[in-house]
Amino acid sequence: MILIADSGATKTDWSFGTELSSQKLIHTEGINPFHMDTQYIEEIISRQLIPQLPSSASSDCTAIYFYGAGCTPERAKEISDSLHHIFPHAHIEAASDLLGAARALCQRTAGIACILGTGSNSCLYDGTNIVKNISPLGYILGDEGSGAYLGKHFLSDCLKRQLPVSLTEDFLERYNLTLPDILEKVYRQPQANRFLASLTPYIYEHREMPEIRKLLTDSFTAFLKRNVLLYEKKDPVSFTGSVAWYFQEEIRSCLSELRLTTGRFVKNPIEKLAVYHFSMQNVS
Repeated sequence: MILIADSGATKTDWSFGTELSSQKLIHTEGINPFHMDTQYIEEIISRQLIPQLPSSASSDCTAIYFYGAGCTPERAKEISDSLHHIFPHAHIEAASDLLGAARALCQRTAGIACILGTGSNSCLYDGTNIVKNISPLGYILGDEGSGAYLGKHFLSDCLKRQLPVSLTEDFLERYNLTLPDILEKVYRQPQANRFLASLTPYIYEHREMPEIRKLLTDSFTAFLKRNVLLYEKKDPVSFTGSVAWYFQEEIRSCLSELRLTTGRFVKNPIEKLAVYHFSMQNVS
């Protein structure tokens, strides 16, 4: 049995089985070694993951591939050690969610892999590993095209009277927000990026408005120009993440304008990661 994980801030998707056709998907709380110590990580695995697996999983599991946010080379060992305590016989590899996205999107073919969710990221992938990465820099200095970036610019346009008054009034009423509320959430409360990204459903709902269409075009073009074009490669550009999935039409248009080749769009990387690893098992 092999076990594959794709972990974000709020949840971890797990795939397990002995072959692709028999794989099963389960979920646990998100695991981020940047914010959690090994004891807490092991508690999530023991209390949330193990009860959902076959009773013999700890001894039958031969390999584990974990991809997660915050899983930098320095932090990957914490994940590996936590998993090894519970699955002592398994070969364990822990890597970033970006490598997971690249393998899910491109499989064993070279390409450019992008994540557009709450934040954004991208890389040049050679079919096995990441060979180049433009730092996303976070939602203050970067994260172009992300949910946080869209939310930030949408709020600014609302409050700076760049959007129709009727739209601004409807938005503030729908979300029960005032200017002091917004400033409090953005500048004083934690995880302002999540608050900003939470506004994307409203943006999506009004994406046909000329002003919103321009906001989307400007945002996705900025992502491509400030990240993807820097790779100086003409490989297909593929995307995963909630923003990428729901704004495919707008992203495809921006790719075409910049004469970039569109790759694939994948909503949930875990299913394609299962394809990648189960096929690798068959090759080996």
